Amino acid sequence: MKLPEEFQNRMHAFFEAKGLASEEQDFWSSYEKEPMHGIRWNRLKVDVSDYDSKTEKMGFSPDPVSWCDGGFYTPDVSLGKEPYYHAGAYYIQEPSAMLPASVLGTKPGEYVLDMCAAPGGKATRIAEDLKGEGLLVANEINADRARALLRNLERAGCGNVVIVNENPKNMVKNFTSFFDRIIIDAPCSGEGMFRRDPFAPKSWEKFGPSSCVPIQEEILGYADAMLMPGGDLVYSTCTFGEAENEDQIRSFLSKHPDYEIVSHRELSGVSHDADGMMRIWPHRTRGEGHFCVHLHKKGDKDSASDIRKTRTNPQSGQFTFVKAKECFRDFMNGLLSDEAKVSYQDKINTQFVLHKDKVHLMPLAEELFKGLKVVKMGDFPGEIKETAKGRVFTPSQALALELDRKRIKPSRFLSLSMEDERLLRYLRCETIMLTEEEQTILDDGEYVAVACEDLPLGFGKIQGAVVKNQYPKAWRLV
Repeated sequence: MKLPEEFQNRMHAFFEAKGLASEEQDFWSSYEKEPMHGIRWNRLKVDVSDYDSKTEKMGFSPDPVSWCDGGFYTPDVSLGKEPYYHAGAYYIQEPSAMLPASVLGTKPGEYVLDMCAAPGGKATRIAEDLKGEGLLVANEINADRARALLRNLERAGCGNVVIVNENPKNMVKNFTSFFDRIIIDAPCSGEGMFRRDPFAPKSWEKFGPSSCVPIQEEILGYADAMLMPGGDLVYSTCTFGEAENEDQIRSFLSKHPDYEIVSHRELSGVSHDADGMMRIWPHRTRGEGHFCVHLHKKGDKDSASDIRKTRTNPQSGQFTFVKAKECFRDFMNGLLSDEAKVSYQDKINTQFVLHKDKVHLMPLAEELFKGLKVVKMGDFPGEIKETAKGRVFTPSQALALELDRKRIKPSRFLSLSMEDERLLRYLRCETIMLTEEEQTILDDGEYVAVACEDLPLGFGKIQGAVVKNQYPKAWRLV
């Protein structure tokens, strides 16, 4: 592989200055090896006890990533056509990139910001940790990448998520001292991706470290303004240069003495410096180049802004709003198991929002996002349509993927095995037929969740022995 000469000279000086000259040849040799590949099982959908069996069912031996629960190394094969992938059971992610969200340590009920969220690897992991409680705000400044982020978060079945398409500086006025945790996967020169992306070296020569450092510094400043006292910040890059990594953090700490580094020396396969900053080196472990540091902001969380405590619902008295709410409630009562109804009805009562004909569930007041470009406003379970028979609720693809089998009535759940030829036909948006036994179990004329084993893929509507396919054509398997 041909690497930029300036990069080679700088890394040679780095190894010499750090007393690591004996490692330098191993570092350069790593560029001649195949890059690492991996998946991360979605803990919202897959239990830890099923990791190995599902991995083996996909055709490869379980080979766990040491720094990430649910992370596994995989061979270089196409995994985007697997039914498990379409069900959101796993996320395809380079193993080193699994580190930052693991280090962040999100807990259920917290308010978390992913400042540079696309394509969604870190955001989906954070949503897993939140377990549908609290709030994740996932921001992406690029509009096209924000749409890709939306699809990945919906596929993963992530609830209580707002996606924003903004420059982070525009968010500060809305969210001063607001978040418990913030993660920054900062724009960087991408030196750790050289062996994965043949265009990365050319991009480095055009947009090198010098263009990234000021952007990173600016983003860190915005993060500080939005992080509450007592909160935690994780900063990461996929590059090797100290200017974008250690030097960037030392500069930040010198200007913000209320921060301290949190060490994670227990993480196997991850290198730590004396201060506790972390690196993954491709010649030391099985991963691409990555830098990560966990910072804690000193102070008392009780002194944080109280705007996050507000919850308003100005539409609640409107006739259309009330009728739409009843329509949605009736649909969910027909779909959910008796046990699941109780918690979901409470969610409808406290979080229901109607935008024209579209139903949303928001854990916080919409006013908090005023003036921002919002791509996804909380959960989007579906929309209300006016028909000759009156108001009808039509479920979204996101709703199917957010529900698990235990929450759906058996009479509204169609499970297809991996060997069933109807599974691939459904993913190709084709009509499928029911067996006689299935016809006796499933509710005729109703929406049912069509699933790969116990993992919902989307909806279908029963008409006798026919399942009218509701799988989104934009998502279909080709």
